[in-house]
This record gives sequence, structure tokens and C-alpha cells, in this order.
Amino acid sequence: MRLDFIFDFGSPNAYLCHRALPVVAARTGAAFNYVPVLLGGIFKATGNRSPIEIYQGVESRNKYDQLEINRFCVEYGIVDFTFNPHFPINTLSLMRGAFAAKKMGVFESYVDEIFKHMWAKPRNLNDPVEIGKVLSELGLDARTLMSMTQEPDIKQQLVASTGRAVEDGVFGAPTFFVGDEMYFGKDRLHLVEDRIRAQNV
Repeated sequence: MRLDFIFDFGSPNAYLCHRALPVVAARTGAAFNYVPVLLGGIFKATGNRSPIEIYQGVESRNKYDQLEINRFCVEYGIVDFTFNPHFPINTLSLMRGAFAAKKMGVFESYVDEIFKHMWAKPRNLNDPVEIGKVLSELGLDARTLMSMTQEPDIKQQLVASTGRAVEDGVFGAPTFFVGDEMYFGKDRLHLVEDRIRAQNV
């Protein structure tokens, strides 16, 4: 059964889902397939915009969004979410890096570390030097990984993954697929879990 988690490091809600998925996995036995995409590419292809841009200046909406984040964090035991003061961050290199990390066999640790320094212990991941420091601190070969992000096959993997997501109807992140059913946003995670249970019956 298809069980995809479509993400971009630039989405705070994708980070929150990343932190919540182990809870869902423990309750259901499900193993999620992490699918890196370029959210900016999806926005461009679909005509969508980020919620921060859409609701800029809508104080009541932004207060409610913060309330929903707080509720989600309490529900899933997330205590380390912090908005990145360097936001917005261009995630092109970071998302290419996810495919490079797959090739190097360090995908899971790479995803954990980049998400952490985007939304838990924020650093300026617009800066290639800072990215290199983060990777080196993780014990990865930062120079090799960052060099791989410029390889044509790595670039094409991100383009192809983003294109497939758009073809499947994805317009933002986080997005989940359980079989053929699509669910958008962290607030649909309950439905994702329900659908997994129904499929496992």
C-alpha cells in the first residue's frame, strides 16, 4: 500500500508531522515513505502561495494558526518547535541534499538534522557555510554531499519528484497518500491514521 509523506524542509507543518509520525507508526505499525519535493516548484506549478504570504496581516487567522500548532504539539508531545528567525529559507539545495543523502545511505539522519535546525534549533540554512557546519556536526562528509547537490542526476531526481507530486494533485506540504487517497496538512493526520487502520483490517 502506498504510504507517502510528501515534504519540504521549509514547511513548519511538515516538521510537526515529521515529529508526529513516529507516534502514528507506533500505533499502527505503518512505515511512511518520505518523498522530498520542492515546495516552491509546486507553488509555481499550481498557482498556490504559502499561508504566511496569503494571511500576512490577518491577525485573527495567525493567532488561530498558532493555537492549532500548540494543540498539535501537546497532542503529539512535541516540545521543541521554534519558528526560524531566518525564514523564509530557500530550500532548493536542502531538498537536493535529501536525494544526495539517499545516494550516500544517510537519508534518515540527514532529514532529522535539517528539520531540527530549521524548526527546533534554528540556524540560517540560507547560508551554505552554515549548512556545511550542520552536516559536519552530524558526522557527514559535508563537502561530498554538497557537491553532489550540483550533479545533474540529483537535480533531476528533485525535479521528477516534484513533477510527480503535482501530477498526483499535490498543491502544498505536508501531503500524505494512503493508497490512492490524498490528505493535505497536519490537521488531517487523524484521517491518515484512520485510513491506515481501515486498510490494515
